[in-house]
Amino acid sequence: MLKRMLVAQDPGRLRLRSSARAVLGIGPAVTLSGLASHSLPAAVAGGLAALLALFTVTDAQVRDQALTTSLLPVVGFPVLALATALHDYPVARDSAFLAVVCAGVYARRWGPRGHALGVFAFMAFFMAQFLHAVPGQLPELCAAVALSLITASAVRFGAWCYERRLPAPVVPALQGSRGLARATTRQAIQATAASAFALGIGQLLSVDRWYWAVGTVWWVFVNTASRGETLVRSFRRVLGTVAGIAVGLLVAVPLHGATVPTTALVAVCVFGIFYTAAVSYSWMVFFVTVMAGLLYGLLGVLNPGLLVLRLTETGAGALGSALAVLLVLPVTLHATTDAWIQRALRCVHACTAGAAARLAGSPTADPGPQVAELEALLGRVRLSLAPLVHPLNPLRARKARARKILALLDLCAREVRGLAAVAAAPDASHDARLGAACRRVEAAVLALAQPGPARAELHAAPAHTPHHHPGAEAALAHLHALERALAELAAPLRTSPRAPLVPA
Repeated sequence: MLKRMLVAQDPGRLRLRSSARAVLGIGPAVTLSGLASHSLPAAVAGGLAALLALFTVTDAQVRDQALTTSLLPVVGFPVLALATALHDYPVARDSAFLAVVCAGVYARRWGPRGHALGVFAFMAFFMAQFLHAVPGQLPELCAAVALSLITASAVRFGAWCYERRLPAPVVPALQGSRGLARATTRQAIQATAASAFALGIGQLLSVDRWYWAVGTVWWVFVNTASRGETLVRSFRRVLGTVAGIAVGLLVAVPLHGATVPTTALVAVCVFGIFYTAAVSYSWMVFFVTVMAGLLYGLLGVLNPGLLVLRLTETGAGALGSALAVLLVLPVTLHATTDAWIQRALRCVHACTAGAAARLAGSPTADPGPQVAELEALLGRVRLSLAPLVHPLNPLRARKARARKILALLDLCAREVRGLAAVAAAPDASHDARLGAACRRVEAAVLALAQPGPARAELHAAPAHTPHHHPGAEAALAHLHALERALAELAAPLRTSPRAPLVPA
């Protein structure tokens, strides 16, 4: 797992840039809080706010990122004030925390901005519990958070805004529904139920550190859409926490909160969080856990018993998440995966049609955007199928089927990219056979989208005639390979998920 994390592809070194910028943005934010004579808890709050601003704001356009960042204190400060005001009223505090969880998850229906604001609102309440903040500390906490957000924004949007030179990323989302059929509505109910369970169990374990159980529920539900994804994420959360606590016992506890080495290690953890988030949830949780132990050391409350309590609270949160997705409005892995696969197949057809139009001489046809969307959709398919291809999955038939689907979809994407590259060549020209091949691809996609037995059949291509343009020949080769891959997808997509995988 370590090797996979270290050698994972990093196109444009974006993960490396993001990680380095996070350290450069959070470090000055905490330093300025110290220079402004803020207390250590306020400096910690400022550092966490800067981390969240750099980590959770993921709008496609830079100007939208800046607007979302400016809105963070608009939702964060009222929640922070509410959390401090209810510090001495446990029943009201717990009810308010559950309401924040529900609202924060529900806000994801408004895309990246809703997600970022929901996370910041939740973490504002969580931060108040972490620091045991009381109303008298509110002005200092708000000042530290505001100063840190300004500092982090100056680094992100001023000193090192590498996103301005990058194309806007494609972020696909599931098609909207209404009522309980909507994913965000169901998740909001699930997360609230899981948080209520975790809160109750967490308080039985500790009246002071119960919030770790609720925090586990929150982060387990981020970027999941089915019960399978949530269960796997819960397992990875516990795995990363166990590893982080082991390192915390060896590193954080012996330091006894020594400022210089602890600060250096916190910077390493920040870098690790950003560098591993996109490739390994377990490693990200590992760095978060180590950082939390180091912060407890700075606050003077770290001991081995606290780290063990952290693990038990995490277990309570993971258990609550598992029970919620299994018992409360469950969303099956098959339904979620099928929705993403169908969107990917429709995108394959759109890419093919765009490339064919470009080859036919249309000056406005451009398959590039569809190719980018297909890559994003396949990323979502991989995430959705991750529970099935997990090494611990005992269902061999479903694992084999999932791997076959991923391999064939990757092949489709590879042929579509090749087709788009041929279409973009200035010497490509129209060929009558391209239209027929595209129609066969369309028929294959439609067959896969229809319920019932597989209908995708591979028809023989028309005989080649002499004197055809090389660009058309290359395009036909990609179309024929794409057609074969779509035909092979019929077997894993149209047979029972539990039946042995046999050729179509």
